[in-house]
Amino acid sequence: MKIDDQLNSEILDRILGTLREGVNIVDANGIIVYANHSSANYVGENVEMIGKHITEFYPKAALLEVMATHQPVFDKKIVHDADRIYIVNATPLYIGEKFSGGIATFRDITEIERLSKRLENLEMELALNRMNDDVFESIVGKEGSLKEARDKAQRSIASLGGPRHSVIVGETGTGKTMLAKAMYKFAEKIGVIKPGSPFIEVNCAQFTNADIAAMEVFGTEKGSFTGAYEKPGLIEIANGGILFLDEAQSLGTHQTMLLKVIESGMVRRIGGRTERNVNIIIITASSKNLKKEFIPELYQRLAQYQIELPPLKERCLAEKESLLNSFVSLYQWKAKSRYNISLKVVFSEAAKNILLKANYERNIRQFRDVVNASIDAAAPLISNLSRDTVDLKVSVDEGDLPYGMFIEDKNEEQTEEVKVQPDQTLEQLIKQLNEEGLGPRKIATELKKRGIQLEYYQIAYRLKNGMNEEKSNAGNQIPNKIVRNKKNQKAV
Repeated sequence: MKIDDQLNSEILDRILGTLREGVNIVDANGIIVYANHSSANYVGENVEMIGKHITEFYPKAALLEVMATHQPVFDKKIVHDADRIYIVNATPLYIGEKFSGGIATFRDITEIERLSKRLENLEMELALNRMNDDVFESIVGKEGSLKEARDKAQRSIASLGGPRHSVIVGETGTGKTMLAKAMYKFAEKIGVIKPGSPFIEVNCAQFTNADIAAMEVFGTEKGSFTGAYEKPGLIEIANGGILFLDEAQSLGTHQTMLLKVIESGMVRRIGGRTERNVNIIIITASSKNLKKEFIPELYQRLAQYQIELPPLKERCLAEKESLLNSFVSLYQWKAKSRYNISLKVVFSEAAKNILLKANYERNIRQFRDVVNASIDAAAPLISNLSRDTVDLKVSVDEGDLPYGMFIEDKNEEQTEEVKVQPDQTLEQLIKQLNEEGLGPRKIATELKKRGIQLEYYQIAYRLKNGMNEEKSNAGNQIPNKIVRNKKNQKAV
């Protein structure tokens, strides 16, 4: 070797030796011809690396891919020894036009990756906290079919005359509990109740009879009946916060005790003589008409604000899409927090349209379950993933949808004819169909069959306002009969 070549080689070796990044150079057969000090330190080997195959030290070396494809590899993440993460760049080496090996540079980014993932988790937690802070915007929505419910919920809590008791009415799965929790967080946020004040939730219908439900709600004194012991009721436990009574009509004759709590601010345990001061906001909820279920005086006091939640099928498409996106975000967050996998879920347009336009009889809960099942069907099992998996993209298509969970068997459908008078106006027809059990969406479908174009929300507006809207379509000729689905006679 010439002196100049030797000097150049020593200079190059010193330069590469000072780098914090590891450097490996292999020949065309994968034999290491050069490895700097950082490379040796990374693998923790004191033995000589030169002359040995790269896989003896780096089983997943990016240089193996370079040797196989003769193409460069950039910014590849490799997990080594199950707990170290490296970022690698590797390029082929040529002498003339002959492939002669490859050179790889790499560095340990384990701590950076951990900090990055910690930051991602913190950002996700912050996003969820913001979602909770803006719970009316994220869950209920600022516009659409739930605007009135949102406004009433806020007014019941933020009234200048003090917070009011309220009743939430809606079908099963429409989000009554979510709204009650949103009202609680709103009350905390604006200072109506102190931070950390209790939110006590109980479904009164879960108890076998009204007496047991009352013991849970009002508490018991020792000796009040055989086997009774001193126990505070949920009303006492909720003092200073909010008591959410789901299906409160199940208290039966004990409703008068609840009325006394509301009127006097005092609660007496069952079998007790002492009255205790309580300061609570009561939110009741039911899928039934509580006006018929409560004694009149109690209903009047509780229903200072009656908040109605429409079923999912009567919500606008934008609201459904927001719900879909929130379900996907929650699924991705669980994959991240549980398995440390950055999951990206993408629905095809066809699958998305089917999900958004489907009818969910059990409302939001069923919608959520269907979305989760769709992603489950498209995603691999965690047991089938490599331990090195840190990023994963899942595409959900039509074939992944669990149709049996949300599409009814059309062979079971029956039809009947709805007779209509020849001189009947459009407004009268809408009213008749509604009285027969059809909701705005079904009415819109029936009208469309006869060539009459009205959106469901226009029909809902007409029904709500006593059919006094300008009759722009009243002159349309109404057919003598309309065929409708007998199976779905109930309001939609």
